[in-house]
Amino acid sequence: MDRREFVRIGLTAGAAAGSSRVLAAPSVAAFKFGAGGILEAGVREQQQMMEAGKLTSHSLTSQYLARIRNIDKSGPRLNSIIEINPEALKIALEMDRERMLKRLRGPLHGIPVLLKDNIATGDRMSTTAGSLALNGVRAARDAHVVAQLRAAGAVIIGKTNLSEWANMRSTHSVSGWSARGGLTLNPYSLDRNCSGSSSGSGAAIAANLATLAVGTETDGSIVSPASICGLVGIKPTLGLVSRSGIIPIAHSQDTAGPMARSVADAALMLTAMVGVDADDEATAESRGKMADYSAALEKGGLQGKRIGVARNFFGSNPEVDMVIERALQDLAAQGATLIDTEVPNSAKYGETETEVLLYEFKADLEAYLKKYAPHAPVANMADVIAFNKKNHERELKYFGQEYLEQAQNKGDLETPAYRDALLNNRRYARAEGIDQVMQQHQLDALVAPTGGPAWLTDFINGDHYGGSFSSPAAVAGYPHITVPAGHVQGLPVGLSFVGAAYSEALLIRMAYSYEQATRHRRAPQFPASVSLSVR
Repeated sequence: MDRREFVRIGLTAGAAAGSSRVLAAPSVAAFKFGAGGILEAGVREQQQMMEAGKLTSHSLTSQYLARIRNIDKSGPRLNSIIEINPEALKIALEMDRERMLKRLRGPLHGIPVLLKDNIATGDRMSTTAGSLALNGVRAARDAHVVAQLRAAGAVIIGKTNLSEWANMRSTHSVSGWSARGGLTLNPYSLDRNCSGSSSGSGAAIAANLATLAVGTETDGSIVSPASICGLVGIKPTLGLVSRSGIIPIAHSQDTAGPMARSVADAALMLTAMVGVDADDEATAESRGKMADYSAALEKGGLQGKRIGVARNFFGSNPEVDMVIERALQDLAAQGATLIDTEVPNSAKYGETETEVLLYEFKADLEAYLKKYAPHAPVANMADVIAFNKKNHERELKYFGQEYLEQAQNKGDLETPAYRDALLNNRRYARAEGIDQVMQQHQLDALVAPTGGPAWLTDFINGDHYGGSFSSPAAVAGYPHITVPAGHVQGLPVGLSFVGAAYSEALLIRMAYSYEQATRHRRAPQFPASVSLSVR
């Protein structure tokens, strides 16, 4: 975007907002945002422009909507956005009006945000989890996290595509595909996968289609697409962010979290998202433990920290290991003490994790539909299975619904097999897992590769994950942050920081220090495939 276009859009937005004053032309200093311009800029930089009268929320939102048309719906056709909010520009104008009246709501005032399409909005958009069974179904009201973001002044500009039913439909699924939204493409290599299930959120923020996005995770669905798309992703402690109004997999692991281009942006967004919710009893545990996470954005946050290197999560890809070994050197250079170790008992809950998810998926889905979509044509898991069979040409064209069928065959949440599996998960992921290794070595955090680089999308064989560090924190319900650490053949790779419950501020402090010392984020160029000469 050249300078004339920037000024023209800003002036047009000011007129549309009913402003009587002419916006001043931006100074040269206003354009120090890198190759991506204002759309690549972070929350604080965008706010500075708006505070200086050189940008409006309406013009910023308009530019993102134009980029969605040019990048997502044409050009490389990323297909990351499943629906645009028809009220986005109206909301942006209202935020501009409040700004003129000096009624700022906080750091996210007027900032464009995308939501994953399993997060309920009580507006004109549908909430579908990518399923045609819920196509056109509007939620009865906002999810708690959406209400929090609206109260903070965020402009909800649309919903992102996802792996259908948050990737809990088939044992041979293709991440990033839904019957409603189609396939989301990876902006770093269009023939490769974004990972799931927050694939649309990952691709959209990497490609500068909004400032921020919300993803959701049960096991890896924030941190994996964030890592693969060169982003920062935060999976919070279970209960720090309310789960009410989010189409579920499992209440014992589900959480929403921020996906952003920087640690600072993710921290600002997390601060707006947290809150005690009377409709989600797990959030009661977070009372008194929430924070303004922007206070953790200090350089020097690695000095004196003891960090455990989880060596049993290395070895899946030698080139990834090389990237992370360099990251370890950077951590040490910033004053961290590194201790080689392993996360114990991580192999003891693989099967029981799946068992718990199946039981809870059946029960939790029915509860969500009853409360947020009582008017939907499906009311439970059996109805969804029947719908998919009836509409198999569109819903089951690439892979089946094995997980839905397995979930339907499970009993209720009083079943001994479920309760035993849940106890097993908590024992080995928490007390005899993360807690044990951190206490033994007096650690502030654990680090490891988040996962492998993006794999080629394959509708015949399904996904090809190349290792993952997501499960220990996911099963334990503990926080996990991924930060860009470098590239393999031009494909992003993330470094994970995992900590004890409610240690978000500490992890953010360390992640921010690492990010500021290394700055590995590169905006994507949308190549058709990877060039093997790129390093």
